Amino acid sequence: MRMPLIAGNWKMNGSLALIEQFGEAFASAGLPTSVEVALMPPFPYLPAAQAALGGTSVMLGAQTLNPAHSGAHTGEVSGRMLKEFGVEYALVGHSERRQLYREADEAVYDRLLAALSADIRPILCVGETLEERDAGRTRDVVLRQVGHVMARLEPQQRARVTIAYEPVWAIGTGRTATPEQAQEVMAAIREYQAGFDRELAAGLRLLYGGSMNAGNAAELLSQPDIDGGLVGGASLKVDDFIAICQSAG
Repeated sequence: MRMPLIAGNWKMNGSLALIEQFGEAFASAGLPTSVEVALMPPFPYLPAAQAALGGTSVMLGAQTLNPAHSGAHTGEVSGRMLKEFGVEYALVGHSERRQLYREADEAVYDRLLAALSADIRPILCVGETLEERDAGRTRDVVLRQVGHVMARLEPQQRARVTIAYEPVWAIGTGRTATPEQAQEVMAAIREYQAGFDRELAAGLRLLYGGSMNAGNAAELLSQPDIDGGLVGGASLKVDDFIAICQSAG
């Protein structure tokens, strides 16, 4: 059985007050023990989040990391630094990093290796734009992004990777892929992974990352190949995020 994972990506949002609010809510919410939950606040809030969530089962995640362990990289953060604050997960290849900061497939691969080397579990984000979907290229685009990374890993490395499918056209727009559309892509990713190792493919966790919210989470999570969610805007609302976590239980 694949344990569901609900990961909240705060992007460049949040505050110390919100960190405290989440810490108090998680301490009393009674989250399902059958679900892993991770919160990914901006880097400056990691120490406060580590303290606020210390008495809960919620894990800390990072929104990105630099491929280098250290050096002359002004403004960047390494996996080793993140690990000192208890970070367990890190996003690599989020669509905003790919589009706004020009991170190509090779840069995503380098960041994923850096996460693994720091004993941080990477969440590889993949997805197509609206133009690519309308052109019927969804499968080609997504499997290219998956394959550029997964085909080059050792089996033990692949086992540490979670993949998040995030249709770019459904991020922050209020539009959501239908459960059937999301399931079709998830099934294709799992089928591709089975080409390396069927057992590993069966255990591969796949998250949906396109405007999941408290209203649509249960239906999305009911699909056979959707094992959790990478939640954006709804992860900034305590009640909504907890409701999504409970939907996965």
